[in-house]
Amino acid sequence: MKKSVTIIILLLIVIVFGGAMYYLYQKNNEDPVVYETEKLSKQSIVKKAVATGSILPLEEVLIKPNISGVIEEIYVEGGDYVKSGDLLAKIKVVPNLSALNDAKNAIDEAKINLDDQKRNYERQLSLFDKGVISKADLERAQVAFEQARQSYGAANKRYDIVKTGTTSGFSNAANTLIRSTVGGMVLEVPVEVGNQVIESNNFNEGTTIAAVADVEKMIFEGKVDESEVGRIKEDLPLEITVGAIENKVFDAVLDYIAPKGKEENGAIQFEIKGTLKKQDSVFIRAGLSANASIILARADSVMALKEALVQFDDDTKKPYVEIETSEQKFERRDVELGVSDGIFVEVKSGLDKEDNIKVWNAIEKEESIN
Repeated sequence: MKKSVTIIILLLIVIVFGGAMYYLYQKNNEDPVVYETEKLSKQSIVKKAVATGSILPLEEVLIKPNISGVIEEIYVEGGDYVKSGDLLAKIKVVPNLSALNDAKNAIDEAKINLDDQKRNYERQLSLFDKGVISKADLERAQVAFEQARQSYGAANKRYDIVKTGTTSGFSNAANTLIRSTVGGMVLEVPVEVGNQVIESNNFNEGTTIAAVADVEKMIFEGKVDESEVGRIKEDLPLEITVGAIENKVFDAVLDYIAPKGKEENGAIQFEIKGTLKKQDSVFIRAGLSANASIILARADSVMALKEALVQFDDDTKKPYVEIETSEQKFERRDVELGVSDGIFVEVKSGLDKEDNIKVWNAIEKEESIN
């Protein structure tokens, strides 16, 4: 019995020893771990924030009528250039029956007063010829008669304006003739001949006859997320890219950042505006969608390395990299970093362009597949 136990123990020892020897043999046959290295490179690094929006005119004026009616004629269309005072459209007045009746009653009242003052003047003139009254009394009667005649004429003109929108002697200033109040390009004419329009007054904005703007002065209007708004400020440069215009970047300057954000789809958005620099060669249409890169910082032609190669000390949080001192031997080197775009980061000090910087990921030789 004792002899068999001893044999089993010896066999276990031999098996364990053999397994250990086989493990060590396999480890010795494994390929060694090899780390690749990279050097500094010269890069132009731009740190930026991105906003989405559209291109709009700096000043867009909506031309509205001062009288209600029906569009009788339209003299312009989108894309036409107009000057201040140019005729845009003509309106045919549809008179309001109540206002028309009031105007007609005013004529009748003015006619009654005119006839009364005329009789009084003729009577005073007859008495003056007989020497009964003084010249001053005659002149007062004459003034009253002239005022009554003036009121009668004004009542007739008021009736014409209510009925037709104009009257004799005021054809160029008629409310039925809609003229541009500014110079620029007609962006759109949202009405057609036969459409009914409403006048602009204190209670109604009125119907837009045309939109006119100076297309030489365009702005980018967009929105940025609340996570980005704290990093931007006014007067920062913008690079505008328009989806409809390929391979073209437009320069602009950030002019406005909204002091109050608005919630959209669960996120707070802040409105921004930037004035585009004048473009002589490219025509930018109003309303085109665009993206704006807000340049937060820029470093041109500086020594840089990939940000993925940078490590940070657990205690001090300072950046460092590992430099190759000999074949696959590395040492730590503290570095001072500058502008980063998320891929490359500027190296201000701590490295030379000849240094080999350790790539974190170990590269192992791939096993050949039969």
